[in-house]
Amino acid sequence: MTKEKISAIIGVSLMISAGAEVVCAQEFRATVEVNSQQVEGTNRNVFETLKEQISTYMNETKFSDATFSSMERLECNVYLTVGEYADDHMKCDLQLQLIRPVYNSTYTTTLFNFKDTRVEFDYREGDPLNYNETQPENNLTAILDFYANLFLAIDFDSFSPRGGERFYERAQSIVQQQQSSGEIGWRTFEDTKNRAAVLSSYTDGNTSGIRNLLYNYHRKGLDEMVTSPDKGRGVITESLKEIKTIYDNAPMSVALSIFRDSKLDELVNVYSKAPETERKDVYDLLQPVYPTESQRLDKIKNPEQN
Repeated sequence: MTKEKISAIIGVSLMISAGAEVVCAQEFRATVEVNSQQVEGTNRNVFETLKEQISTYMNETKFSDATFSSMERLECNVYLTVGEYADDHMKCDLQLQLIRPVYNSTYTTTLFNFKDTRVEFDYREGDPLNYNETQPENNLTAILDFYANLFLAIDFDSFSPRGGERFYERAQSIVQQQQSSGEIGWRTFEDTKNRAAVLSSYTDGNTSGIRNLLYNYHRKGLDEMVTSPDKGRGVITESLKEIKTIYDNAPMSVALSIFRDSKLDELVNVYSKAPETERKDVYDLLQPVYPTESQRLDKIKNPEQN
């Protein structure tokens, strides 16, 4: 991990005693839920087993050569909703959230919030989920590997300028491998919100400014606001110009909806005590990008109406 990231995380965890810190290989502290209410007439044990195996896979696999202490593990939520299950084949939605601590505070912020609606895989109760660094063993482990590396990439980007490069490269390798598998959700141009599109939103030249935003918004913005609210908020205001650039270059990019679902509610709080001119500037910047989000954007412009 970078020195900057280590120092930031240490600042967040001052309440944890040094003696309680344990160095571990695993990167994630994942909360996993499997919702099978839409499926009728099936032994529910298969879904409980699946939940346990996904939880074990995410929390006990070493996905990289980075070293994390117990307090540095990345907090994430993995919510799988099973829509269909027949002949050992599941069709699901996967809601994913990645959480980041804010320097020297108890506040946490959402880095990534996205629903993957193109999740299908074969699974029988008791089937093991085994990690293979070079070639995922099946589509479920490929999906989990992809998002694990994307989470690492986004988190590292938020602590150092474009610090997650090697994890984006690993995620790209997984996408390329799975594109030849015939499984849905991986193919370029299949739709605008599949896994290939999500990755491209961070790596394509027209939209990769989102990575600059990740660093400036979080490390120089939110982290700074703890001790200097006006200074940190000013950096956040400047960083939001990346959203306008992405919209101008690629108005259908999934990066825009990921940012919306991760940050619009938070921005209401960020600007609750900002000067009127600053609130108006942010409103004027975001309103053309998110014209259907008038209720939330109005709360940025007029916090006294909240």
